[in-house]
Amino acid sequence: APLVFAGGLCKQFLAQKGIRLGAHLLRTGGYTDTSFNPIDPNPTLFDEIANKPFPVLDNPTGELMLAAIEAARMDQNSLGGVVECAVTGVPAGLGDPIFGSVENVLTTALFGIPAIKGIEFGEGFAAASSTGVENNDPFFIDETGSVKTRTNHHGGILGGITSGMPILFRVAFKPTPSISRPQETIDFVNCCNATIKIKGRHDPCVAVRAVPCVEAAAALAIASLLI
Repeated sequence: APLVFAGGLCKQFLAQKGIRLGAHLLRTGGYTDTSFNPIDPNPTLFDEIANKPFPVLDNPTGELMLAAIEAARMDQNSLGGVVECAVTGVPAGLGDPIFGSVENVLTTALFGIPAIKGIEFGEGFAAASSTGVENNDPFFIDETGSVKTRTNHHGGILGGITSGMPILFRVAFKPTPSISRPQETIDFVNCCNATIKIKGRHDPCVAVRAVPCVEAAAALAIASLLI
């Protein structure tokens, strides 16, 4: 709650500077939502997602995700998920190479959210399976005189510094460990193996709840870079 509150304030601060950001549940339960356009994410989609009861771009896919999450809950199990976030209007030149990189600042804020196990920027791990010809982003000057790239495999960050293209990253969340099935553990007091059964209410897919948290952490990070 404190993270989302602080992030909400930062989002207002960023909006005054023409910077908008939004996130959605990209993947869970074997289903994948429509991705943001890496070249030009539409900021109006950020508001649409925020006003939906389930944070996806494609509603039919969202229904399938919901069914998969409910099936996991009924099976006393849980699902992991991936949240995608885009930031538009970020000026070129923010960040520093090496330790002060934009990736470092964003990752530090994002890993403050529980259950995150991985972050990828732009093409991320898919870039490892491509070639330089496929992954390089050609630069050009548009009709307004702005320097841009025709593709955005780099996710808006080059050498730790913003390129002026939209920042795009994805965050992986592990399945909630607090499932209702009996699980193996140990008894520290008696120094022996034991079994535990966790009681109470626990989210069958914590990635759903994490969407506004990812937005908030990203807003904090970008605001700190501007300041």
